[in-house]
Amino acid sequence: MLLTITTSMDQATDLGFLLHKHPDRVQRFEQSFGTAHVFYPDAGERHCTAALLLDVDPVKLVRTRGRGTPDFSLGQYVNDRPYAASSLLASAMANVFRTAMRGRCDPRPELAETPIPLEIVLPALPCRGGARQAERYFEPLGWDVSAVPVPLDPEFGEWGDSRYVTLTLTGTLRLADALNQLYVLLPVLDDAKHYWLAPDEVDKLIRSGEGWLAAHPDRNTITRRYLANRRGLVRTALGRLADAEDAPEEALDPAEVEEEPAAEETEEKSVPLAEQRMQAVVQALHDENARRVIDLGCGSGKLLSLLAKDAFFSEVSGTDVSHRALSHAWRRLRWDKQPRRENDRVQDVFQGALTYADERFRGYEAAVLMEVVEHVDPPRLAAVERVVFGDASPRVVVVTTPNAEHNVRYEGLAPGAMRHPDHRFEWTRAEFRAWADRVASAHGFRVRYVPVGADDPEVGAPTQMGVFSR
Repeated sequence: MLLTITTSMDQATDLGFLLHKHPDRVQRFEQSFGTAHVFYPDAGERHCTAALLLDVDPVKLVRTRGRGTPDFSLGQYVNDRPYAASSLLASAMANVFRTAMRGRCDPRPELAETPIPLEIVLPALPCRGGARQAERYFEPLGWDVSAVPVPLDPEFGEWGDSRYVTLTLTGTLRLADALNQLYVLLPVLDDAKHYWLAPDEVDKLIRSGEGWLAAHPDRNTITRRYLANRRGLVRTALGRLADAEDAPEEALDPAEVEEEPAAEETEEKSVPLAEQRMQAVVQALHDENARRVIDLGCGSGKLLSLLAKDAFFSEVSGTDVSHRALSHAWRRLRWDKQPRRENDRVQDVFQGALTYADERFRGYEAAVLMEVVEHVDPPRLAAVERVVFGDASPRVVVVTTPNAEHNVRYEGLAPGAMRHPDHRFEWTRAEFRAWADRVASAHGFRVRYVPVGADDPEVGAPTQMGVFSR
């Protein structure tokens, strides 16, 4: 397979710095399945093209098979690995352009962070679903997409088109972002992989999809195809994407990891954990008759939006330390387009840190810390306790946090790993209760505990909730 990357930025040969491949050299990289060649067909100051050519060696593919593989002798001659071409190219990219995909460029760090004009061409890309499928996946990422079907034989037009397209992507992006998008989407378009998927494949997807996959309108299909419909892995990946700061308005639905049902099937899908968590928080606020609420660590505003739509609440506000998250919240709430009654309920959405006393946190009947405490460094957690339970002094505090014991039920999560890379810790049920009991005693609250999600008899529910009240 052939991949070309072209830029027309000033000093275009600086593309060599970004790719860590010198424009004046032809370089060869041995892979377990063939040989990757990197060269520059064009290297001018105003226009520079780098090419990655992958030469797949079927003999090498055979020799990588272990003797413990079922049907070993037959597998020497019959296997479909050479035909998963896009997966092979993605693996070669990860090996050859590893540093570029991480966004590192020590000689020119500012260049690695700068969007540059790019044109990426794949002359023959396997694309199950045709040209429209390529447009669906790449256009939401800011690319201008040209996907031209490749005919089975130009001499016999009546034979129709092959499953290949000539794909051209044009846009202005960071090179690292472009490479990571290709790494994920090439095997997704092909809908095939040349290797067996292990649980660490989830980590690869989350790492390469950072900053774009959670917000992609086809994120569930992309995740399902990338993980070859391995339901446990897909469920884990969608759960971790749902915790991302830039998650879109609707919850990422782990129920969608199942195969698409036939038209006649009418079974109702399970409610995703993110939705169950918000419903549990709202129910707790109802139970405590708390009508004026502040969401501390409101993120992208999902809970705020839900509270604003509920006539039970008279006043809701939100705060978060992340300006990026607040921009999502502001767009979600869209005060200028909401009914007047919802506008009246939302009092304020502002930037603030929970480790510092802030008079804007005061005056509410209830404060919510939904999936917040685990993002706080343990040495700073005492400051959050003083600010929320002491200085702000609401009548009710609702806290939710992951149950670390339940992590063993996530197939794609390595032993001892946490659900999100930004988590500083994750508590067991006993650890959460010890913390909550201590905080309640210190600040004059009583606390009750509510499991959120399916309550596993061995490891408990995936989310644990404490409702503090006086």
